[in-house]
Amino acid sequence: MKPGNPKTAHDSESAKMKLHSKDFRVRPGEEVTLHKWPTTLKAICKSKKEYQKLLKEHVEKLSALQKLHYASGRYALLLIFQGIDAAGKDGAIRHVMSGVNPQGCEVFAFKQPSDEELKHDFLWRTTRRLPERGRIGIFNRSYYEEVLVARVHPEVLRGEGLPAELLDEKRIWKERYRSIVDLEEHLLRNGTQIVKVFLHLSKDEQRKRFLERIDEPDKNWKFSPADIHERKYWKDYLKAYETCLGATSTHHAPWYIVPADDKENARLIVSQILLDTFDELKMSYPKTTAKRHKELKSIRKQL
Repeated sequence: MKPGNPKTAHDSESAKMKLHSKDFRVRPGEEVTLHKWPTTLKAICKSKKEYQKLLKEHVEKLSALQKLHYASGRYALLLIFQGIDAAGKDGAIRHVMSGVNPQGCEVFAFKQPSDEELKHDFLWRTTRRLPERGRIGIFNRSYYEEVLVARVHPEVLRGEGLPAELLDEKRIWKERYRSIVDLEEHLLRNGTQIVKVFLHLSKDEQRKRFLERIDEPDKNWKFSPADIHERKYWKDYLKAYETCLGATSTHHAPWYIVPADDKENARLIVSQILLDTFDELKMSYPKTTAKRHKELKSIRKQL
């Protein structure tokens, strides 16, 4: 199936059969043109009740797999969420990961770099937050901001204190892509599985969500004048994302372009991607040794 034309389904059973994460995956070396990738799909479920039922099934499976992941302790799982403002990153994290034990999961939101962070290489602040084996780390935005925001706003790059000879824009982006790909290959070789999700939102849908943030009192806190300012750079951001997605989607750490205009669809797709990722990991509960089993039997007699 060609990218940008994922399968859909009309009921809970068929959705589980036809919703495949690979349909949203960017192939290594593929040239990405975002207008060819949909921002919306036909509803996976026919009703709110059906959606809630399927999402609950996904969440319960993720909860069980996370317990196995924690007990196995062989892999770390890093989830990266990127997207235009109002794409639904917070909501996807909150709903999809609602059944995960907080003790085995950490979420980090990366905003504007601090003075300390700017004095280090662009990967430093995020590598400090990488998950340990047995745990899930979630990055709400990530080191990819350094080839997105910094590319759309050259003044950001100039403010990072780099030596002048390193600011050649004909080289720096390719070099940063290489650094990112090398890092992700290194992480894979050391037991970290990476899932990268780009929530693909349309400009019209972003406008609707911004208006909701203005018109609904309980959403006013979400709105920032900076959102409107960044919206002026819509085409620049799309171009930056296209280049980035094409340059950094690899076999070991692929990008998934998830249609984000329909929040319910997006959450089901993201949860399916995570389920498929877990299924590919060779996990098992630690086996009890004969000595340990004997100890347990002895302890049991004392109860």
